[in-house]
Amino acid sequence: MLRRTKIVATLGPATDDPKMLDKIIEAGVDVIRVNFSHGTAEEHIERAERVRNRARAHGRQIGVLCDLQGPKIRIEKFKSGKIMLEEGASFVLDTKLDPAEGNLDRVGVAYKQLPNDVKRADTLLLDDGRIVLWVNEVTDTEVICRVVSGGELSNRKGINKQGGGLSAPALTDKDREDIKTAAAMQADYLAVSFVRSAEDVNEARRLLREAGGYGGIISKIERAESLGVIESIIEASDVIMIARGDLGVEIGDASLPPVQKHLITLGRKMNKVVITATQMMESMIYSHIPTRAEVFDVANAVLDGTDAVMLSAETASGKYPDKAIAAMDRICREAEKQRITTHSDHRIDSVFGRIDEAIAMATMYTANHLGAKAIAALTESGSTPLWMSRISSGIPIFALTSHVETRRKVTLYRGVYPVSFEPVGKDHAQVNREAVDELLRRGTVRDGDLVILTKGDMMGELGGTNAMKIVRVGDLGSNQN
Repeated sequence: MLRRTKIVATLGPATDDPKMLDKIIEAGVDVIRVNFSHGTAEEHIERAERVRNRARAHGRQIGVLCDLQGPKIRIEKFKSGKIMLEEGASFVLDTKLDPAEGNLDRVGVAYKQLPNDVKRADTLLLDDGRIVLWVNEVTDTEVICRVVSGGELSNRKGINKQGGGLSAPALTDKDREDIKTAAAMQADYLAVSFVRSAEDVNEARRLLREAGGYGGIISKIERAESLGVIESIIEASDVIMIARGDLGVEIGDASLPPVQKHLITLGRKMNKVVITATQMMESMIYSHIPTRAEVFDVANAVLDGTDAVMLSAETASGKYPDKAIAAMDRICREAEKQRITTHSDHRIDSVFGRIDEAIAMATMYTANHLGAKAIAALTESGSTPLWMSRISSGIPIFALTSHVETRRKVTLYRGVYPVSFEPVGKDHAQVNREAVDELLRRGTVRDGDLVILTKGDMMGELGGTNAMKIVRVGDLGSNQN
């Protein structure tokens, strides 16, 4: 059984060994994430090329996702490397302090606008919420706080404002340079950190296109204020990533589960792809098996309809990158056996705006009610299989295309599998036979099975899908147009 939910794995030192790279490919990774918060442009380009080369050797297509660092809303460093904050103590976030001179009383801040964004009685959260500070007083250069929840605090930890409201722009100067790197490495997706509005998404897309890149734009939902304009952000994006670390800190951990479920539902309703990320199997950084809570977390995201689940440090720096992917693969497959993942009334009452969209919806309705074994979508841009993948179904959707960019793009779509397809024949009957023969060669179908084909009268034309054909394997004759 093919796994429908896709797995995104972050590259890092733990995956640089060629043997480990082969292992994570064999374990089932679909998309690799390159984290621009660490490393050099040369390292990123080399890693992506190495993955693509090894994927080809394995007969696989693997997408490349470049993740921008975004604004550095962080404290600076301590002279001793770390301190212990006591509850009730005074502690100052000082924008003028030397970056390496932090001590028990104060620490520097990389984000110089912090005093302008906070006021007395605000709550600041450091290190993913582990340290809680109540703002007592604000000057031009200092935020003077009282420690509400203390503990160990070390260098370069992140700062969040409870409820959101930090005004740092989504795209920094570093991000603008990194976008050029993403274009040079022909990234299939570009993830924008701390998105606040649709304008952030549109600017990232413009910069990527100007640099010669073609990838889709992923909006990372991790700011509380983004939830107030979420539909416009999703509409401007190709993909949303539910980045649960910063988002959970800003809105509160108890609010995160319903927000995640809502975002998955809304993304699919708006025909966009959804990635669920952050701490999905974090214990596997050090352990060769996940916790039961992590198993439930991954499974629930699958049951809710996420397109992909993502691993971060588990594969980038963990001890068992291949085992983390294998465990995630195992959990996804088991969750996908549940009826909720294969039945849908999504868009049953909708009006369709395009012919190819209508064909996609008609195909899924027919496939789910007729017992088809596979769908073969001959596609140029990947739009038709994207629309199809919004409908919950256990029927595999094969995106047959000659364009490598499209094959890489669909690696992120739930239940869609890329197939390199360059038909020899030009007439429709011959193309039908070649498409079905490709599925037969893969062992996906056998004689007597029903297959649904979608394609356009003018093959090779973007947005031209206007035909759906139901065929029985073994019955394709010369008159089957």
